[in-house]
Amino acid sequence: MPKLTVDGIEVEVPGGATVLQACEAAGAEIPRFCYHERLSIAGNCRMCLVEMEKSPKPVASCAMPAADGQVIHTRSEKVKKAREGVMEFLLINHPLDCPICDQGGECDLQDQAMAYGRGANRYEENKRAVTEKYMGPLIKTVMTRCIHCTRCVRFAEEVAGVEEIGAIGRGESMQITSYLEKAVTSELSGNVIDLCPVGALTSKPYAFQARPWELKKTDSIDVMDAIGSNIVVGSRGAAVLRVTPRINDAVNEEWLADKSRFAIDGLAERRLDTPWVRVGGKLRKAGWAEAFAAIAEGLKGLSGDQIAGVVGDLNAVEDMVAFKDLLAGLGSNRIECRQDGALFDAAEPAGWLLGAGLAAAETADAILLVGSNPRHEAALLNVRLRKAVKKGGAKAFSIGPEVDLSFPVTQLGDEAALLATLPDALREAFAKAQRPLLLVGMGALKTPGLYQAARAAAAALNVVRDGWNGFGLVHTAAARAGALRLGLVAEGGIAALLADTGVKAQFLLGADEVQVPPGRFTVYIGTHGDRGVARADVILPAAAYTEKAGTYVNMEGRVQRALKATQPPGDAREDWTIFRALSSVLGQKLPYDDLVALRARIAAEWPDLAGPGLIARAAALEPLAPVPVGGPLAHALGNYQLTNPIARASATMAACVSSLLAPQTQEAAQ
Repeated sequence: MPKLTVDGIEVEVPGGATVLQACEAAGAEIPRFCYHERLSIAGNCRMCLVEMEKSPKPVASCAMPAADGQVIHTRSEKVKKAREGVMEFLLINHPLDCPICDQGGECDLQDQAMAYGRGANRYEENKRAVTEKYMGPLIKTVMTRCIHCTRCVRFAEEVAGVEEIGAIGRGESMQITSYLEKAVTSELSGNVIDLCPVGALTSKPYAFQARPWELKKTDSIDVMDAIGSNIVVGSRGAAVLRVTPRINDAVNEEWLADKSRFAIDGLAERRLDTPWVRVGGKLRKAGWAEAFAAIAEGLKGLSGDQIAGVVGDLNAVEDMVAFKDLLAGLGSNRIECRQDGALFDAAEPAGWLLGAGLAAAETADAILLVGSNPRHEAALLNVRLRKAVKKGGAKAFSIGPEVDLSFPVTQLGDEAALLATLPDALREAFAKAQRPLLLVGMGALKTPGLYQAARAAAAALNVVRDGWNGFGLVHTAAARAGALRLGLVAEGGIAALLADTGVKAQFLLGADEVQVPPGRFTVYIGTHGDRGVARADVILPAAAYTEKAGTYVNMEGRVQRALKATQPPGDAREDWTIFRALSSVLGQKLPYDDLVALRARIAAEWPDLAGPGLIARAAALEPLAPVPVGGPLAHALGNYQLTNPIARASATMAACVSSLLAPQTQEAAQ
């Protein structure tokens, strides 16, 4: 490990570290524009110049390897003048439009110009102008502001794996643009907004909405997929204006999928803000007392086995526990959380979690995907798998429909029967692997017997061994893992529950993907006027994920808590409080009156859900006997942008669908 001296302080850094990293280890602040910890080194901006003894001129610390005996100065007069010169050059063509730039207040160029600039520019020549580029409905471009750091180019190529952003021209004529000026198709494209150190790339839906200091920032958890991405909700009053990622290396690193970032405008559209009751075949507005009375009337005379519930994809653990307790008080334990029809053994968490975990997935050296398109089902898991293949040299195989996953994959076919025959090339790759991974998608699990066949294949490929569980399910619903831990599964799955003519009353807790049979008394508790309200007899307005404090469990079993950012609209209430109030009307009063008491009840029965950490699971995964399966497999999601009520209510997501179905150019968009 090399030792070097930075501003008189001796530091030791790992081999392969750069001078910039050594300087930061010594506590020195090094300005930069092009350098980013998660991207390759470009050395474009030269803002990170430092003085190195025995060097004839300042060196770019981001691109200089740290070596034994180096003596570095970061605050010398030579460094000060070098940085002032670099900043002066960067500002030669930069427009003075900070008052109307959405980057204002959180702009690296502003901050570093104040800290390291001269305070005046000696150039009087005309500034160059660059035409705006069309990058789709999500990214707003003002390319005259661009300083050519190429962060966006490197992100698109190295992380997203969609090489649709690049540079054309040379010198003063260089411009950053999308391929043929068409919409960027990556489901991670919004991250270039965070990466851009100036105002060249900003959020198009958020344009001119607010300044950073106007927003209340609340730590939360994303619910648009099962990754459990850590986010910051920016709100003003009752409106959620933007969502940005929060760094968590174990979960989402510092990235965020586009749906998680941009679907938030759907929180204000098609909202349920008052109870509704169906009278004479037509829905009409009602008060809470009238809605509760209608529910009591609809349940009158029904036994517990005639009442069932379905849990949706966006619910917090607290909501589902209160829901479970309410139905238990009515004598029913028939609650199903797998509204997509997936069938698997839910008894042991080790059998339905992502066994290796998200962070460990990027260390895999052999990967088999069964009926899964992680690029759409779990975009940030796909980033990890891409790392494993592109950087770690892992071999990837897929059984299912062929799709572009942004990394090389050997397509074996789409027949489920391939799990029993396992081609030789696959067996050979897994035989050599130290950390093999077998991932099964929710779409594949709609095929009867597929889960058992996948578990048998996992045993044949030896993906579960001492210290490593390479078997996992790729969940698509944020509420799914928590609901499974609570045991919210019904025998035969959702199909058997809906087909049972003995069920006379159905509760839908945010469940919009099921078609309730006619004739059942149906109560819908949710946030939007979406598919779930179509046949509802009583509709109760609930709080969205930004409007309540809640606990969520992601696909690897990580328990995380979100804080409340805004208030629910109108008469909408937090889900668990609805069940607490309804239980009194139904004569089955729940034994908790506040969130603290509810969480104490959860901790008593499920202590692993009481706080941050991983839920309990068995150390080993027992093999299952194979069963014959056949037929083509399908993926879980038909449309990445429109998978839940919030996304379907989002005008931004609708614009994304339109741009993908009919790709637009700059001229067509204007």
